[in-house]
Amino acid sequence: MEIRQIEVVAAVIFDGTKILATRRGSGNMAGQWEFPGGKIEPGETHQEALKREIMEELGIIISPDSFLLTIEYDYPEFHLVMHCYKCTILFGAPRLLMHSSAMWISPQELDNLNWLPADILVVDYLKKQLL
Repeated sequence: MEIRQIEVVAAVIFDGTKILATRRGSGNMAGQWEFPGGKIEPGETHQEALKREIMEELGIIISPDSFLLTIEYDYPEFHLVMHCYKCTILFGAPRLLMHSSAMWISPQELDNLNWLPADILVVDYLKKQLL
């Protein structure tokens, strides 16, 4: 049986030195923390998908400033390919439209949250870059 692959984008949103973390509000991974984002629709660029997903999830307009890394992770149900971008907010303040919680954290606080497994790989990358 071939495992399905899901390709997504994730926004590592910075405000100065703080990074936005969001907690899943529903689904089988509810309660765990993640970098916001979602699936890339057919015909969308990574940047277009990021802007659309973050508007849907947080009600803000972002600027995907630079590519950070691509993570691949095998969940039991699917293989995840996650393209992560460093982003800044152009307009608005994050609202909880799909998440149960959100917080701005410093790089030193990254280990304090219960991250989704794939997002732990992004956290490890950020700690190497920022600490």
